[in-house]
Amino acid sequence: MAQPLSGYRVADFSHVMAGPFCSHFLKLLGAEVIKVENLSGDPMRNYGPFRRWDGMSPAFVAANVGKKSIAVNLKTPDGAELARRLIGSCDVVLENFRPGVMQRLGLGYENCRTLRPALVYCSISGYGQSGAQRDYPAIDNIVQATSGMMASNGDEGDPPSRVGWPAVDTYTGTLAALAVLAALLQRDRFGSGQYIDVSMLDASLVMLTSLATPYLVAGQQLPRTGNTGYSGAPTAAVFMTRDGSRIALGVVQDNQFAALCRAIGAPELLAEPRFATIVDRVKPENARDITTRLTAVFATRDGVEWERVLNAAGAPCGLVRDVASACESVRDNGRHLLEPVDVQLPSGEQTRGDYVNAGFVFATDGPGGAMRVPTLGEHTHEVMRALDYDDGEIDALRDAGVVGVPPPCT
Repeated sequence: MAQPLSGYRVADFSHVMAGPFCSHFLKLLGAEVIKVENLSGDPMRNYGPFRRWDGMSPAFVAANVGKKSIAVNLKTPDGAELARRLIGSCDVVLENFRPGVMQRLGLGYENCRTLRPALVYCSISGYGQSGAQRDYPAIDNIVQATSGMMASNGDEGDPPSRVGWPAVDTYTGTLAALAVLAALLQRDRFGSGQYIDVSMLDASLVMLTSLATPYLVAGQQLPRTGNTGYSGAPTAAVFMTRDGSRIALGVVQDNQFAALCRAIGAPELLAEPRFATIVDRVKPENARDITTRLTAVFATRDGVEWERVLNAAGAPCGLVRDVASACESVRDNGRHLLEPVDVQLPSGEQTRGDYVNAGFVFATDGPGGAMRVPTLGEHTHEVMRALDYDDGEIDALRDAGVVGVPPPCT
């Protein structure tokens, strides 16, 4: 066997995060991804506070492991011709320019499907290829605002609050990868290509479906509940423990509440009729009494101990960890979530770290594996040779500023 997308080829004209995260999944599943960058490179190469990593920032590593990089000035006729040759050899084209840019470059879907009729072409944009907001520029935090995401965080009365990572970008890229996979399956079964229009706003509302649907179906918005789950249960909240760490409870079912009461040594709570069901427990006065009792109990042990004791008893509980602790908690657990990656810094220094894999496990030939991150234009010569450019043509285009080919050109 082989990885699911082994033998498929992707021309990736996307940059920053949403588009590259889509092709990241395609690469993890075995596709050959040719990342087409401009001569100065994807802006994400220099993103973040780590100046030593400029040109190969951790944010860039997160979505570009294992890809091949070619550097091309698409605004030149020769650069556009190189792009057309590449597209003609590919199964998928991915781009996330503002609507209309690829058409102006002569690389829109209608142009590209003449090069390969069965092409799957995916466009990612802030608000889609049609509609009143079509031409609005968008980045992650803007769409967090316009989608309702910011206004959903925190407690009632709090100001809007951004989710602390690019949730819109990463989910949009994931949804786009699903769309590409579906279109490839459709093509392979029925023989037709496909155009895919992915909107960051649309993807965000899909991600927020548990909030959007109550409004769409019942005509009501759910209240903001902060660190308490949408069940409103006082036992689905966050509590401080003896050592200053916090635990999050997810006790919402009656049998889980019974398990919690037994585990904390409070069987008398089960005997209280006013705590008998979740409907009873969410009533404000009852919820306050339960919260007061639990706050006192959880202050008697350390967080890691409560996590172990409560989960063993069947009462869902998780220690509130920072990202570093969470990463270390999954290292070497046999699930291949963290995989090795080699990175060459602009200084020439070689480093090795880990990247986050696809998040699911196959019995055989699954996603990921040890990889490295491409330097800017590292594969320009290799890809052009495969497209029937000879060395003289490559050198001439390099000298004319059409392509970036790292020396030596061999």
